Amino acid sequence: MRKVIVTGGAGFIGSHIVEELLQNNYHVTVIDNFSTGKQKNIDHLPIEVYNHDITNPSVIDLIVSLSPDYIIHQAAQVSVAESVKDFLFDEKVNIKGSLHIIKAAIESKVKRFVFASSAAVYGNPVSLPVTISHPTHPESPYGLTKLSVENYLKMSCELYQLPYCILRYSNVYGPRQDAKGEGGVVAIFSDKLTENRTPFIYGDGLQTRDFIFVNDVATANVKALNVKENICVHVSSGSCISINELFKTMTEAAGSNLRPIYKQERAGDIRHSILENEETKTILNWVPAVNLFEGLQATLQFSKENQLQSLNG
Repeated sequence: MRKVIVTGGAGFIGSHIVEELLQNNYHVTVIDNFSTGKQKNIDHLPIEVYNHDITNPSVIDLIVSLSPDYIIHQAAQVSVAESVKDFLFDEKVNIKGSLHIIKAAIESKVKRFVFASSAAVYGNPVSLPVTISHPTHPESPYGLTKLSVENYLKMSCELYQLPYCILRYSNVYGPRQDAKGEGGVVAIFSDKLTENRTPFIYGDGLQTRDFIFVNDVATANVKALNVKENICVHVSSGSCISINELFKTMTEAAGSNLRPIYKQERAGDIRHSILENEETKTILNWVPAVNLFEGLQATLQFSKENQLQSLNG
């Protein structure tokens, strides 16, 4: 059976990838330090789990001992705001931690290294929709670390013949997401609407984002294991919505009449983002299967169930 290691596999996106891998008959091992990942996301799954920090060099020997065929690297510090506050921690996790995983992949001679990158590598786009050939100009430490790891992967391919696939995510959202991360606004709105508490919108709310449902991201990761090597593609919906429109759509889905409070725009935030995905559809033989309204309904339902569990807990 084909063996896959998923770093950050107990996290929001990682746990959905693990489920998709199992459905496709892979043997799955998760490495996660549970700083943000949750045991409950994976404790029902037939997998091996190692509680280990990717910033610890010993993770290299651990991975080599497991002899994986593939590595899907999801573990990361995922908050733009946190990266601006503490770029040393961001570097420690996203660059040093990633280099440990890359080193282990080279020593293990894996057939494919799939890396979770981000639209943040582009900074504020000079043209929309953003294509893969768009100039990269990160405007946050988070975006800079993601771009750095991409370049390390390309160099590792040239120097050590490490086959890779880079997936640049747009704003991922869905069940199990917490308030951090690039798609975190959906999780924040979902929690606030479920608890009937007023949410904040930073800036004027006219900033736009390309939201992609987490199950579609999971499918793209699994497909990336078996397509041509050494590629970089977008995992996105190919459409965008303003934060104001997003909030309006979510209030309709939740049957709520809450109104947001507007706050000052945050440093490092990008104004507009939409990632072109036609190339991805062809290369990965993949299309987003969940539209935004369906995805938001599923996310709100998850928040409601979580709230009920907390009240009954």
